[in-house]
Amino acid sequence: MTWLNFSGTVNAFRLLRDPSLCLPHHTVSTFNSLPIPLTKALQKQHDKSELDIRAVVLDKDNCFAVPHSNEVYEGYKVKFRQLREAYPGSKLLIVSNTAGTSSDKNHAEAALLEKNTGVAVLRHDTKKPGCHEEVMRYLRKSDAGVTSPSQVAIVGDRLLTDMMLANTMGSYGFWIRDGVKEAGIRPSFVSSIFHACSKPNRSQIARMEGRLATFLFRRRFIPQNPTSPFE
Repeated sequence: MTWLNFSGTVNAFRLLRDPSLCLPHHTVSTFNSLPIPLTKALQKQHDKSELDIRAVVLDKDNCFAVPHSNEVYEGYKVKFRQLREAYPGSKLLIVSNTAGTSSDKNHAEAALLEKNTGVAVLRHDTKKPGCHEEVMRYLRKSDAGVTSPSQVAIVGDRLLTDMMLANTMGSYGFWIRDGVKEAGIRPSFVSSIFHACSKPNRSQIARMEGRLATFLFRRRFIPQNPTSPFE
């Protein structure tokens, strides 16, 4: 079953030691709420001289696209164009746990997604949140000018994959809290954590992750301070 996310399962255990790994540096309701440039959202919490976001990594499903779709959601096309203009060329990269992975036969979805969006899709062997080395390898070799993970922002709707990727990389995490569509019931916290490896019911996991974020923030947990684990 190629949709299993072993990386997600293994990394979920890290939360037992450090729950802050799944927390975002900034939260918005939907993709349309993203500030451009992204540094606008961080200036109050950080010294402006420390902010130098040169590249943006985008999740696909429930971030800028409806799940199982390989095109920008109609209502987000203007914002997507603005993001491309602010971060042109290789400064914008799509990293999905479907398109561009072993689940994507012959990387057909990745090719279609690139055609429809005009943005490169990372081909990666390890699924999020464990693909930080592959992300940085790509960005360092590109013309984005990235020399440190702290110059990268990760945008996505999942705490246990996208925000964990940001924190374990030493990057900034932007959480799309409400995705594109949301419905369903709440699962238990424990079952959702350790079933993050399975083909997800987004509405159930999103509700659990929302409750988890609220729980951790109320107990004064904060996300990791972006630093480079590679330097």
